[in-house]
Amino acid sequence: MLSYLYRMRFDHLFSEKRVGSEKTISGTRSGFQRDFDRLIFSSGFRRLQNKTQVFPLPGTAFVHNRLTHSLEVASVGRSLGKLVGESIARQFQPGDELACEFYKYELPNVIAAACLAHDIGNPAFGHSGEKAISAYFIDNASVEIDGRPLRAYYNEREWADLTAFEGNANAIRVLTHQFKGKFRGGYGLTYTTIASLLKYPCEAIAVNKHWRHRKKYGFFQSEQETVLTIMQELGMQEESTDPLVYKRHPFVYLVEAADDICYNIVDMEDAQRLGILSKQEVEDAFFDVLKKVNRPGEDISKSFRYYSELQDINEAIAFLRAKVINALTEQAAQTFLDNQEAILAGRYNQTLLGAIEEDTQALANVEDISVRRIYNHDTVVQVEIAGYNVMSELLDLFVPAILHSTPNGRQQKVLQLVPFQFTEFKESSSGYHKTMNALDLISGMTDEYATELYRRVKGIDIPRHG
Repeated sequence: MLSYLYRMRFDHLFSEKRVGSEKTISGTRSGFQRDFDRLIFSSGFRRLQNKTQVFPLPGTAFVHNRLTHSLEVASVGRSLGKLVGESIARQFQPGDELACEFYKYELPNVIAAACLAHDIGNPAFGHSGEKAISAYFIDNASVEIDGRPLRAYYNEREWADLTAFEGNANAIRVLTHQFKGKFRGGYGLTYTTIASLLKYPCEAIAVNKHWRHRKKYGFFQSEQETVLTIMQELGMQEESTDPLVYKRHPFVYLVEAADDICYNIVDMEDAQRLGILSKQEVEDAFFDVLKKVNRPGEDISKSFRYYSELQDINEAIAFLRAKVINALTEQAAQTFLDNQEAILAGRYNQTLLGAIEEDTQALANVEDISVRRIYNHDTVVQVEIAGYNVMSELLDLFVPAILHSTPNGRQQKVLQLVPFQFTEFKESSSGYHKTMNALDLISGMTDEYATELYRRVKGIDIPRHG
């Protein structure tokens, strides 16, 4: 085994190799810039505009959905990549121009692209949709289909994928799988961008919540071979072959930090716009963060003066939000650099924001308010329950129909609703691969489309032409 597998090296962590292609693309744009552009123009990314972030969609107040959240995370991620990349570039000696150029100019593009894609695998209704998918298989394990219990269609590893359905793993599938009639390699992204998305580089049976990189799992059995190729190519650190576990790629910490910063802070801003939180509550929480994470010697009284001059409440809170995000971004970048040796050695068992919180307790008030007043607000809970019911009913419609070797008349009609790109099941004898087609269809739906289809197939609404 090569020695760098025991300690990852910054000069081995990037490659312009692409999933599904042997060619290196030339032109004015780098491969990493192309990743960003492919994601921005993709239908999968556009669908995020109708997937719930926290609050119900649509509404009279313009709060965040998954698409606007992802754009903001990409903005923060680019800043993190710039701050960290410029520092790493200075560590290289003359003769290491390729690595120096990558970290100085391309790392921001990689982190921004990965941030754009980080939620692309989330099903309709977010975490509620994930739970509904997992619960469907657990609750129906003994239900017979074609004379066999549902559980009998899958081996242990496949069953683990289905009973703990994971949006992170689904993102890797969406981005890399060749769907019927589509391009080889899915979106054809670089290995580097895909690796930066692998928050949990292990398979489902290896989940161990004591370790950050194994808190959840990061890829389905169907994408394991692709992911393994990427991890080996980039010199990621192997922990175990059976079950398959690797240490995190260092860039993951930056993508994760950008996401953590945005949802912690922006959810507060949305809650103020919706009247769930008062201006004073948000102001107090944000200034508390600024006091604890600002650079030494920085005078936050200047920020308070600017803030007090803004008479528009939304603009005032937006100003504070920007200051807080900037302070957390700079602190997260410094935390990464301070811990780079542990990160490269695969010994860092913390998130960057978690480390900041351990040192400062800066976000304790924000997190307390978020749990008590935002994530358990009536409208949020109602959407979660509704989403659970909608997803459960759609699964019960499509999964048995796809698994049946001789579908009945009703099931044949159901199969007519499956788009061509998700019809690989017609040529497969594997219950797992057939089921993954059903999940591809259902998890890709927007909140609105899933709800509309649910109402129509249940007879609540009757479709009409014109």
